[in-house]
Amino acid sequence: MDDLQSFTPLRFTPPELMGYEGRAVVIDPDIFAVGDINELLQRDMQGKAILCRTRSGKRSGSQECMATSVMLLECAKLRHWKADEQFQKLFDYELDYADWICLHKEDRSAIGLLENCWNDLDHLDDTTKLLHNTKRQTQPWKTGLPVDFVSANRRFQLLKPKSWVQSIRTQVLGLSPYHGQYRRHPDPKQESYFFTLLAECLEKGIVTRDQLEDEMSRNHIRHDALDMISRHGPAVSAAS
Repeated sequence: MDDLQSFTPLRFTPPELMGYEGRAVVIDPDIFAVGDINELLQRDMQGKAILCRTRSGKRSGSQECMATSVMLLECAKLRHWKADEQFQKLFDYELDYADWICLHKEDRSAIGLLENCWNDLDHLDDTTKLLHNTKRQTQPWKTGLPVDFVSANRRFQLLKPKSWVQSIRTQVLGLSPYHGQYRRHPDPKQESYFFTLLAECLEKGIVTRDQLEDEMSRNHIRHDALDMISRHGPAVSAAS
């Protein structure tokens, strides 16, 4: 429950919450609308229940993994999405998390493909519609903070000695499983984009300085956030 990705099952709740009527756009919290989301809501789904992209280079088992971090849903076609039942199947070992999150249990003919620009994975250019800062290690609002998640490649793997060392550190010695610091995003444009948006929010009172300082004290946002705002949002100073 403390993992940064603990929200992911919520991706499957909108159809039920909406009474299986209308359309829903699902986006993860680390996604930013560069383009107009209405373009997505209004597009022709060609009879599909779900539109999404594939996860680049990601496969689970023998199947390609769909990127459920952005989905356009036709709710009436997803009446089998019942969150309580699916959670229970997870707990009863009847449903594998990877199968659920990658849409392996869905009828593939009911899934259409979105252009990558609608879920641009750490890529920003003139075609980007939704920017997804999906690589947690380099999310631009966390640079310099201590890492507070365990990456998939650090989870226990029987045949890898590093996994045994990690297990000893956490279980025997009682040391933290988290290592290192968040790194700067390799694309300065994406760092600038985030802090330009944050500067605008601060200027308009959508976010307050007190809120930012509280989030910095909790290590939810990098400690130089106000300096970054001053640098990328000239209308807002760190003292405002």
